[in-house]
Amino acid sequence: MFPHFPRPHRLLTPLLLALLAAASADQPRVVKASPDNGDTDVDPTLKEIVIEFDQDMDPGGRSICGGGPSFPKFDGKPRWKSPRVLVIPVKLEPNRQYDLSINCPSAQNFVSTSGESAEIYPITFKTGTASSKSKPAKLTPEQNKAALDTLRKAIDESYSYRDLRGVDWDKAFSEAEAGLLKSDSAAAFGRGVARLLAKAKDMHISVLVGDAPVPVFRHNAKPNFDKDAARKAVPGFVQRNACVSTGRFDDGIGYILLPSWSLDCKEGLTAAFEALGEFTDAKALIVDVRPNGGGSETLAQEFAGCFAEKNAVYSKHRNRDVSQSDGFTAVRERVLEPNKARPHFKGKVALLIGPTNMSSNESFILMMKHCGATLVGAKTYGSSGNPKPHDLSNGVTVMLPSWQDMLPDGSPLEGKGVPPDVAVKAEAGDFRKGDPVIEAALKVLRKGE
Repeated sequence: MFPHFPRPHRLLTPLLLALLAAASADQPRVVKASPDNGDTDVDPTLKEIVIEFDQDMDPGGRSICGGGPSFPKFDGKPRWKSPRVLVIPVKLEPNRQYDLSINCPSAQNFVSTSGESAEIYPITFKTGTASSKSKPAKLTPEQNKAALDTLRKAIDESYSYRDLRGVDWDKAFSEAEAGLLKSDSAAAFGRGVARLLAKAKDMHISVLVGDAPVPVFRHNAKPNFDKDAARKAVPGFVQRNACVSTGRFDDGIGYILLPSWSLDCKEGLTAAFEALGEFTDAKALIVDVRPNGGGSETLAQEFAGCFAEKNAVYSKHRNRDVSQSDGFTAVRERVLEPNKARPHFKGKVALLIGPTNMSSNESFILMMKHCGATLVGAKTYGSSGNPKPHDLSNGVTVMLPSWQDMLPDGSPLEGKGVPPDVAVKAEAGDFRKGDPVIEAALKVLRKGE
């Protein structure tokens, strides 16, 4: 449960927060938290979480997002110590991981005195043991220098988009070096590395302190999806599990919502195949992936294969390889094959897409395009990296993209995205009256009847 605040909000994981958060130059930002994201061995007797913003805030509203067993137990009402510093009284337990977020996509009531919502700032930290009196050894400048050298080598030799956006890496590392060398903990070093790597504006770069994610780059794409609006628009809407929802319109058109290709959905996706079997008599089908940010391309292939009549090249890629003359392997094709083990759908298909679609879900969209689906909605984000881990040996791991993903014609996907066949302009306010993207899809599928 959430603590009660002036306006309601719902729990989202830190990873999803980092994926959906939007940032602008005027947004207030958290400049420091105590404990901060990635901190470990936090004293379990700590009585307060302290949040400091970079500008004066409106004290009238707040959104401290979270819930479940990992959400800190409040021990009183949060209060403003000053116009920029919020104090949250808490009661912590030893040997626990805690998660919360200052603002989240569904609730952004931390606002500046000028009315601008604060940038989303997720915080994950771990408490130490109740009996432990010793603190972990502080990082030394020598350890940090070795970690920084490892990172620079990884950028130069392994990062597939190193030169894409014209980052002056010499300058970036030079400006960050002094602060990083002085970092006395993995959490502090990780936060500094995240600020350094944010210059690449790459959604597939991530930083982990232990297993706690540290935000790197936040995009400004707004989703063209509202689940409540979809639920109201689709007759018989049923959430079969966390990974699949379905419904059916009065004239027989089916509807399947797939919000993720996460490996956690491997078993749950069975419900999508069952729905396809139930829709074999349907004249048409809407597949909705607007909230889907990616996951396993293999799972996406399994479902898309239910619409494929023959093998088709849907994407290409090349991997970073400094041993090659141009720094990359030869271009390789990725092929979609018919899935003969699952139900096959032969009717008309409208695929609903949007600006927060990226990664393996963009691959799925390309698969479905080659199966004849009509893409309805808005252009996808354009980001795919196949990230690989680079251990900096000081408690920090950096995930860097290892490939350059391409459209079937060989042009880059990164920064370009996949455009819809039928563009639908849909702002947040439009979903109060219905779901304009679903309405557009129905018109496409019913055309010519």
